Amino acid sequence: VGQVGVDMVGRMLKTYIDKYKVDFVIVNGENSLEGKGISEEIVRKLYSFGAHVITSGNHIWDKWKIHDYLPRDPNLLRPANYPKGTPGFGSGVYNLPGGKGKIGVINLQGRTFMQAIDDPFRTAETIIEKMRQETRIIFVDMHAEATAEKMSLAWHLDGKISALVGTHTHVQTADERILPGGTAYLTDAGMTGPYDSVIGMNKAVSIRRFLYQTPQKYEIAHGDVHLAGVFVGVNRTSGKAEKIERIFFPSF
Repeated sequence: VGQVGVDMVGRMLKTYIDKYKVDFVIVNGENSLEGKGISEEIVRKLYSFGAHVITSGNHIWDKWKIHDYLPRDPNLLRPANYPKGTPGFGSGVYNLPGGKGKIGVINLQGRTFMQAIDDPFRTAETIIEKMRQETRIIFVDMHAEATAEKMSLAWHLDGKISALVGTHTHVQTADERILPGGTAYLTDAGMTGPYDSVIGMNKAVSIRRFLYQTPQKYEIAHGDVHLAGVFVGVNRTSGKAEKIERIFFPSF
């Protein structure tokens, strides 16, 4: 969230890549530009920091300049279940470094308390069926408001994907686990950004929104910055998860 979040990724990501011997990095960057949206400049920064794929969500559309860029970068994903004709890519299959095979990444968006777009469950099924012809390693970023929707999709896809990690609420959950079929699950990866805030937003501004129920100028906070994420270890042959560990630095 915001430039302070981007800077934190720049400072810390390579440390975790080295610590966990990470092969592939996925960063959700939809709030990286002024708290809502992303720019081509930030996309290139995140790649330079070590990100291989950047996922997003409903705020990917908030900065108009990115609309023209989306169809030109298959590593910058928008949710796959937006209607046909929406610019950009919703999923992709990418080469793992060192000849270790391929990984499929799918970006989806929930519908509970969010826009009434296409069904993420059936969209996932269609994409996964095609992906499994190329790789068993498949990661899903489920960008959704409702915990039940994220969890339901994980159970629905258990054994068909390697991991489903939720995003959107900016609050990291403590329910990481591996489901019986071998799918790693975490309801929300959390927010990399300022925690002296209300989900990244200036506290005073956020409080006024609730006190007066009127629009307020969106202002990003800057203090108490943390990095939040998750590490998933996957068997390259079976595509099943063998480890899942939350990352939060520095701890509270």
